[in-house]
Amino acid sequence: MLNTTGGSVTTMVLNGTTQNLGWKAYVGNISGNLVLKDADNYSVFEWDLTTVTGEIYATRESTNVDWSSLTCAQAAQVGSEEAAMNQDAADVDSISNTFINTTHSEFYTAGIHFSTNQCNYTTATYISSAKQYDHFQEVLLYDSSYLVYTTLLENSSVGFDTSRYDFQMLVAEDDTTTVNTAYYFYVELG
Repeated sequence: MLNTTGGSVTTMVLNGTTQNLGWKAYVGNISGNLVLKDADNYSVFEWDLTTVTGEIYATRESTNVDWSSLTCAQAAQVGSEEAAMNQDAADVDSISNTFINTTHSEFYTAGIHFSTNQCNYTTATYISSAKQYDHFQEVLLYDSSYLVYTTLLENSSVGFDTSRYDFQMLVAEDDTTTVNTAYYFYVELG
């Protein structure tokens, strides 16, 4: 509330924060084990995982990801995803402006090697509300049909809210509709 005198000039500096409805985040922890099982689900042996490594994948594709064709996402594929999510590439919060980095660790997906900093569309989610690039790295991959959001797993690392997580992931949402975008998740443990 301001109530200034007529004929006066008031200089104001305003700051606002608005929740971004064009994105959503998933954070959490992974548990599991490595197994040797037969087709009837009988185990010959199982190894408990005490240190988590691998990746979490999310895609809008409702059928199985074509794991053998995964490559680093390119500008045309990111542009197609922006169009599908009703984003303008020029917007500060577009996919191409959110995944603007090229910094990521080496990783393997379905036996395909991605060397350090190979992919052009990467980001890293915040730790304790602060920007950083070393942990919770996320890389955009493409499987010849759809974009695959790929987050490199951490091992119980301090996350965005100072709690410990194995992963933090951003995925785009179409904020022009009231229908939520479904994502299908996969995990690869190493």
